[in-house]
Amino acid sequence: MKAVQIKFIDWDKEYNFSFNDLELKIDDRVLVKTELGLELGVVIGFVDLDDTKYALEGEDDKKDKGVEKKIIKPVLRKATLHDLKKTVSSDEKKEALEFCRKTKDKHNLQMKFVDVHYSFDEARLTFAFIADGRVDFRELVKDLTRNFGKMIRLQQIGIRDEARVMGDVGHCGQKLCCRGHLKKLESITSDMAEIQGCSHRGSDRISGICGRLMCCLAYEQCGYKELSKKLPPIGAKVNVDGKRGVVVGHKPLKQAVNVAFSNDGENNGRTIVEVDLNRHKDKK
Repeated sequence: MKAVQIKFIDWDKEYNFSFNDLELKIDDRVLVKTELGLELGVVIGFVDLDDTKYALEGEDDKKDKGVEKKIIKPVLRKATLHDLKKTVSSDEKKEALEFCRKTKDKHNLQMKFVDVHYSFDEARLTFAFIADGRVDFRELVKDLTRNFGKMIRLQQIGIRDEARVMGDVGHCGQKLCCRGHLKKLESITSDMAEIQGCSHRGSDRISGICGRLMCCLAYEQCGYKELSKKLPPIGAKVNVDGKRGVVVGHKPLKQAVNVAFSNDGENNGRTIVEVDLNRHKDKK
C-alpha cells in the first residue's frame, strides 16, 4: 500500500495518509481530516506500507489473522489559495503564545513555551513546550480553555525541535538545516564524528545551537563508511618500508592511515607516521 507522509507542524512527527488518484509531490500543501479535525499539512515524502498491518479507511477487511490493522485516512484534496489565506496570522499566534506564557508564570510552572499551532478549522490550539521532567499543567489548561474557548493541547518537545522553531543560522553561517530542507531529524551519533575525524575538535565545534551533535554529520556518513572499508582496521599490524607497526588512526578522504612504530630503547616511546596507501600501492 502506497501512502504519503504529511507533516502539520515542524516540531511534530509525520503521519501517513492514502492519496488515491491525487497527483502529489514533495512540498505540496494538502487538506486532510484527522481524528482531531481538519488540518492543513505539507507533503514530505512517500512510503510503502505493509498491507497486513494497515488498511484504508472504509475497507471491509480491517483484520489480518485476527490482528487489528491501523486505519489510514485519505487526503481530502490539495490546498487551494483560499485555504492558505485562511491560516492564522503570525501576530495572532504571537498573542496566544504570550498569554500562555503569562498564565504559566501565574501557576509557577517550570516549563518553556516555544510555539503554538492552530488547527485548520481553528477548533484546537496546540502549545509546544520544553521541560526537564513531568509537569502538572491541568490548571493551566483550564485557564487556557476558558480564555480561548477552544480545545487545548500541550505537547512536550525536545531541544532539537526548539532549534527548528526558534533557531537562526548555524556555524557555517547558513540557515539551520532543520529550518530549511531537512524534513526529518535523524539520530546523530558520536561514531559519525569519529569516522569523519572531527571528534577531537571538542563538543562545541561539532554541536549545533541546540547543544546536540550537528545534523550535517550525517550527510557524508555513507561516503566515509565506504572509504573506510578500504583501510586496514584500527589495531591491525602492518609492514611499512620494512618496519612493523600498528594502525592507530584513519584518514578516509586521503586514503591514509596513522601507523605507530615502537622506538626501541627510548622508554617504550613510539613514533606515529601518516602512511599514504595509494603511494604504497603504486610502489608495489
